[in-house]
Amino acid sequence: MTFAIAVKQDPYQTYILSDDSAQSRVEVVPERGGIVTRWRIQGQDLLYLDTERFADPTKSVRGGIPILFPICGDLPDDTYTLEGKSYQLPRHGFARDLPWSVSDRVTDGHAGLTLVLKSNERTREQYPFDFQVTFAYQLRGKTLTLQQRYSNYSASPMPFSLGLHPYFQVGDKQQLAFDIPAARYFDRANNVGGPFNNSFDFTRNEVDATLTPLARREASFEDRARGIKLTVRYSEECSTLVFWMLQDKPFICLEPWSAPRNALITGEHLLSLEPGASLDTTVELVADTLRKENDDT
Repeated sequence: MTFAIAVKQDPYQTYILSDDSAQSRVEVVPERGGIVTRWRIQGQDLLYLDTERFADPTKSVRGGIPILFPICGDLPDDTYTLEGKSYQLPRHGFARDLPWSVSDRVTDGHAGLTLVLKSNERTREQYPFDFQVTFAYQLRGKTLTLQQRYSNYSASPMPFSLGLHPYFQVGDKQQLAFDIPAARYFDRANNVGGPFNNSFDFTRNEVDATLTPLARREASFEDRARGIKLTVRYSEECSTLVFWMLQDKPFICLEPWSAPRNALITGEHLLSLEPGASLDTTVELVADTLRKENDDT
């Protein structure tokens, strides 16, 4: 296998991780929230990206794989109270909007890039903790691994949620088939819910479904129009999957979250790190090619 890392300017500094033998490559932009903007295997783009929003630094990115921290989803009025003081946090937190720094590059055994986000004056105004978040992106074959470490350098316990918001590019949504290990769903966009039967109503303008509880540590879907299967594997910290789509856009999101929205207030599945403690967790994305029905090999 031949692994490599290159750098380009487009329009931000972009690191290109590649595995030539698998014809796979991943593009990462540290200054734009440490985001993966592109994942391409054998000529097919697996991720959707709104390039106009991406090029505008005043807007959040819609596409790629945004990082969610220290909350997933939104809070009522974007506000929470801690020890009698009110703070404001935007939807999905601030990690996806801040520049990350590159701390390591690897081309031995895989193509790897490690990014770090540290607390600063701006983050403390919204979230009064000293922390460090480390993301190690590892590309090998058709697998993209995201190894994460969350560290609390504060003098008090640090509550938080973690998550990812991957935008998968899809073809005909009617040709998608799902294997999601959830018993129930609630679609916030349409105010409906109940037992989950591994299907979504793609005739709606929007679907925003929370899926719980999870019976396995992996979920997947097949895009039969494109001949691709994508699997999302996640550590035990992830209690919730969120499915989001807009009818007129060629993407779906299948998002592993550690806690549902508003957990910073309700405490539901909220993580907490003691002073000086760290948490390691992993999400693995795997792409496979679907066999054609007439392929007897």
